[in-house]
Amino acid sequence: MPPSLGAHHAAMSDVSDTREAHAHSIAGKMDGVVKKAGSAIAGTKRPESPPPVPDNTDSPLVATSKRPDKHSMDYMVRSGIAGGIAGCAAKTSVAPLDRVKILFQTSNPQFAKYTSSWVGLARALRDIYGRDGIMGLFRGHSATLLKIYPYAAIKFVAYEQYRAVIVGSKAQETWGRRFTAGALAGVTSVFFTYPLEVIRVRLAFETKIRSSSLADICKKIYHEKPTPKATPAVPGSAQGVASVTAATTAAVTPQTGIINFYRGFSMTMLGMVPYAGISFLTHDSMGDLFRLPSLRKHTTLPKPANAPSDKPAPLRAWAELTSGGISGAVSQTVSYPLEVIRRRMQVGGAVGDGHRLRIGETVGLIFKERGLSGFFVGLSIGYVKIIPLSAVSFYTYERMKTLFGI
Repeated sequence: MPPSLGAHHAAMSDVSDTREAHAHSIAGKMDGVVKKAGSAIAGTKRPESPPPVPDNTDSPLVATSKRPDKHSMDYMVRSGIAGGIAGCAAKTSVAPLDRVKILFQTSNPQFAKYTSSWVGLARALRDIYGRDGIMGLFRGHSATLLKIYPYAAIKFVAYEQYRAVIVGSKAQETWGRRFTAGALAGVTSVFFTYPLEVIRVRLAFETKIRSSSLADICKKIYHEKPTPKATPAVPGSAQGVASVTAATTAAVTPQTGIINFYRGFSMTMLGMVPYAGISFLTHDSMGDLFRLPSLRKHTTLPKPANAPSDKPAPLRAWAELTSGGISGAVSQTVSYPLEVIRRRMQVGGAVGDGHRLRIGETVGLIFKERGLSGFFVGLSIGYVKIIPLSAVSFYTYERMKTLFGI
């Protein structure tokens, strides 16, 4: 080969190598950007060369991610968003049934005739739809979503935090610890969101043609006053002194204002302990049942490669929905009488003479009206509502956790 041609060929090779190096450099940078974007969307950083996911969920190659710090702000934000979305999805799916259940529980005069049979549910829905249209079935739902997002977010975040502290490790995972973590999570969420629950119930309770707006309901609740009891007293007597003392106490005790948004709060706290505790306990126990060696090949999915090391394999859709539905049915059965009492206390200012009912008075009133069955009015509707509600809630939450990599 002539020297000139050899030199020309070498020069062209150098140019080609330089261009190829630049191309590889640009491709490498673009690949890095894509991987970072993918990690941001998935909510977790993935290794550049993730190992293949085997079919055997017990393989040690599956759980490659570190155990997450559940007390970190990142974990709490992700679990809070997942919980809030799960709560909104669940409540929207059963909003019409929730409206009817509240009307039955609070003995609304226009709907009391429908509470004695299953057919009454369909007739109540038909009457509401005929009077107010589709929006009538979702009256109060805006307030429901306003309340349920923070409620569900706080509940699931609190459960994860309490569970991490109380349970700690798999060896310490007992029924009592699970129940305690769930009960504390429920109480925590109710404490922060109870006023929104009172507003929602009052909006759902109204059935008149010109219903009150959200602002009107808030004003009514804020300015409601309990009706004072007339107790004639003889001046100078012990009864007279007691009457003066009671009047003085009433004068310095808040009669209106923010306290009205916590009507029935004590009963709510009492009812939330068994409801939330049993709900989480039952759901987790059903998860353990479906993950038994004899069942898991039919009930579980392959564990994602980026899943936390301490997280079990996810359940299939039908198994997760079943776990959530059963947990809702069991918890509803146990706590339903307390829920009926709470509803009656919440609407105390909207019916009768406006007298603010105490727990004992509410129990006596319900028993006088219907006997023991009065504490279970609307329970059949409660089952129809709570099973899909709980199923959708737990299913959505678990799938969102998988999406966020927690």
